[in-house]
Amino acid sequence: QFVESDDDEELLFNIPFTGSVKLKGVLVMGEDDGTHPAEMRLFRNIPHMSFDDTAREAEQTFSLNRDPLGELEYPTKIARFSNVYHLSMHFPKNFGAETTKIFYIGLKGEWAE
Repeated sequence: QFVESDDDEELLFNIPFTGSVKLKGVLVMGEDDGTHPAEMRLFRNIPHMSFDDTAREAEQTFSLNRDPLGELEYPTKIARFSNVYHLSMHFPKNFGAETTKIFYIGLKGEWAE
């Protein structure tokens, strides 16, 4: 099972947390082809973020490598992600396909009430 973008390569995930999270790392698993996301932009504490909001500057941007096994962890700047109650993940481009597919997103960190 996977999530696939509709009519272009962009995907946006909004993830609300039930407490405060210190986000330390992110894993992204896709296929070993052009549908794998090539870039990830993280935004914190913007509930109900839409594609219109992605024009703003991200808290952190990552260039992704193809990772069909979900083994690569991308470390976050912990100072920027130490009090997160809502995480938005924007994937603006992939490795050349018309749509983007993501099979797994892993979040590593600490949760507090």
